[in-house]
Amino acid sequence: MKPDFSKNNGLLSVILQDNQTDQVLMNGYMNQEAYELTVKEKTVWFYSRSRQELWKKGETSGNYQHVVSMCLDCDQDALLIRVNPEGPTCHLGNVSCFDADFFNFEILEKTIQDRMEHPKEGSYTKYLLDQGLDKILKKCGEEMTETIIACKNQDRAEIIFEASDLLYHLILLLNQNEISLSDVKNKLGERHGKKQNYSERSDIQNW
Repeated sequence: MKPDFSKNNGLLSVILQDNQTDQVLMNGYMNQEAYELTVKEKTVWFYSRSRQELWKKGETSGNYQHVVSMCLDCDQDALLIRVNPEGPTCHLGNVSCFDADFFNFEILEKTIQDRMEHPKEGSYTKYLLDQGLDKILKKCGEEMTETIIACKNQDRAEIIFEASDLLYHLILLLNQNEISLSDVKNKLGERHGKKQNYSERSDIQNW
């Protein structure tokens, strides 16, 4: 990449995005030296316009931003960096500087993975994990049945409620089997790009 530092007083506008959840985390600025340090260390550096000095994100809090990929915009003067954040990104303690209420399935998965790695007493996820695979399988079956019944009854609110329970239990089941949402998305992507190969699966011939 060749960022254009001839504009904007020698600064690039930089957006950090969580590589796992796609959540936009913060906006900052880099001069050429901050950019080169980021490339070299694979940890994000910024340039403070108010203090007029370099600073390494997370140097005080320990919430470093580890670089996964970097992409320039079409004018070469704005940078998108996908990161694996080591803790909250916002200095106020929020995950993001933009929207603390942001949610998607990847965030749910990340929460489940955190519970698996760091069990929290009293949490439902810890309870299911302690009970083992058979309990999780049973819950998946129960929630699927309840979702089907809600659909049969055409109760919209109940369908949403039961489907939410089903998706949570399914994501937990997948991760306990060391399968991530990314693995499933990649498989769906393969199918989407190769529709002609669906004939071996009679249940997905019509995408």
